[in-house]
Amino acid sequence: MPPLSSTASVAPPAARRRPWRRGLLAAVLLALLLGGTYYLRHQVQLNRYARRAWATFTKNGLTGREKTPLLAGYSVHGIDVSSYQGRIDWPEVARNRVRFAFIKASEGATLRDPRFARNWREARKAGVLCGAYHYFLPSRDGKLQADLFAKIVPLAPGDLPPVLDVEAANFHDVAVLRREVARWLRLIEAHYGVRPILYSNHSFYKRHLAGHFDDYPLWLAHYEVERPTLPPSKWIIWQHSDEAYVPGIRGVVDFNVFKGNFESLQALRIPATGPSQPARAGKAK
Repeated sequence: MPPLSSTASVAPPAARRRPWRRGLLAAVLLALLLGGTYYLRHQVQLNRYARRAWATFTKNGLTGREKTPLLAGYSVHGIDVSSYQGRIDWPEVARNRVRFAFIKASEGATLRDPRFARNWREARKAGVLCGAYHYFLPSRDGKLQADLFAKIVPLAPGDLPPVLDVEAANFHDVAVLRREVARWLRLIEAHYGVRPILYSNHSFYKRHLAGHFDDYPLWLAHYEVERPTLPPSKWIIWQHSDEAYVPGIRGVVDFNVFKGNFESLQALRIPATGPSQPARAGKAK
C-alpha cells in the first residue's frame, strides 16, 4: 500500500479560518442592526447628549457672548443655574431680557452649591427676580434635605418661591419617594410661609408624580417639542431647552419661559407681611 500523503488530512489554512470570520461578520452585522434600531428609537435624546457633550468639550473656546434666540410667543424668559455655569456676569445676563433665575442652593442632605451665595447676591443686584432650588435625592430623608435648604437660603419678600427639583430615578419604592417629597414640600412651606414650586421633567412627572402634587405649581422640563403636551393649566414655567446660550454665561444653560406676563410672575413672589424680617436660616420646623 502506498504511503499516505502527509498533507491529505490537513485542511488549508484559509479553510480553517473561514468559520471564525463568518461568526465575526455575523456579530458585527447584528451589532449594527441593534445599534441602528436603538438609535432610531432614541435619536432625539442621543443627539441632545452628543450636542451637550460637544458643548462641554468646546466650552473653553467660547467667549461668553454667544446667544440663543428667545422663544417666540412668550414675553417672560428666565434661566436656572448652578456651579456648572462657572462665574456669571449677571448684569450682562440681565441686559439680554432674562427676567428671572432659579439658582441651585443644595442637593441631598449635605451638598451645598459652592457658587450659590455669589449667584444669589449678584443676580439680585442686577435686578433679576430670583428663586432658589434644591435637587432632591430619593435615597435621603426628606426632612434632612429640607433642613439643609433652610439653613442655606435666606428667602425674603420679593423673592420667588423655593423650588424642589425631583427627577433622580435611583429609588425602589415610588410610595416612599412621594412621601419624602411631600415632607420636604410641607416643611419648606411652613418655614418660609409660601407654597414651593415642584420641578420635574415630563416623563418622570407623568410616571411618578402626576396626580399626587396638583396643589403645587409645576415647573415642567420638556425638550424638543413645540409646546408641552401637558395642558397650560397644569404648569406655570416651561424649561424648553437645556442647551441654550445667554450672553454673560460661558457655555450652555437651561432656558425657561413663564406662561404669563411679567406682572403675573411678580405676583408669585413672596409677599411682604409688614415689618417682619426675612425667614431666618435654620431647621425647617
